[in-house]
Amino acid sequence: MLQLRLSEQRGQADFGWLRSKHSFSFGGYHDAEHIGFGPLRVINEDMVSAGGGFDTHGHADMEIVSYVLEGGLEHRDSIGSGSVIRPGDVQRMSAGTGIRHSEFNASRTDPVHFLQIWIVPERNGMEPSYEQRHFDRAERHNQLKLVISGMPESDALHIHQQADIYASLLDKGKSLSHKPEAGHGQWLQLACGELLVNGEQMRSGDGLAITGEAEIDIKALDDAEFLLFDMAQVSMQVHGSGP
Repeated sequence: MLQLRLSEQRGQADFGWLRSKHSFSFGGYHDAEHIGFGPLRVINEDMVSAGGGFDTHGHADMEIVSYVLEGGLEHRDSIGSGSVIRPGDVQRMSAGTGIRHSEFNASRTDPVHFLQIWIVPERNGMEPSYEQRHFDRAERHNQLKLVISGMPESDALHIHQQADIYASLLDKGKSLSHKPEAGHGQWLQLACGELLVNGEQMRSGDGLAITGEAEIDIKALDDAEFLLFDMAQVSMQVHGSGP
């Protein structure tokens, strides 16, 4: 079962310094039909203008992933972590019992373009933690690279949920396939380019909810960058399936 979430159907917010598109209900945007997908609660595509950013604010009991597409995102938090995240970098922050952080565009001249992802953890009240890792282009080029995993023994960043995230840079004309475990559900978020996924055509910004498919065949109709989420215990009911 495939359900396409078109880019132009997403919620939108424009604060001048921030332009954001929401795949699921977030902030002032509420859509009862698009609350989340299993434990996947937020996918925001954010564009922050030069010098702009999010002042220090708090989170709790959420796994937060940042994936930068263009520019640099400067991060500071209350557990002493701090860095600039650039394309190829993946950041994971487990908010747990509570963490405060800020995120700013690291440039005074150019915007930063990134995906912010929230995943509900398998349990609340864990100790806050932070990880960051760079994945070279070669690791993601024409293949699915595991960048986030619920399995601690993997070489990916670890989150506290039965959810894996794969990143890929797929050249036009190239194809990939993924065979999920029975009962798992997938969400594919296309950052840029054009894909054909099990016969469904996707364009930049589109998302695709996938349930009950024995195999996922992905072909690039144009050069594409995307994330593939593979999550356990995702209901066949796609819309309104968030926590």
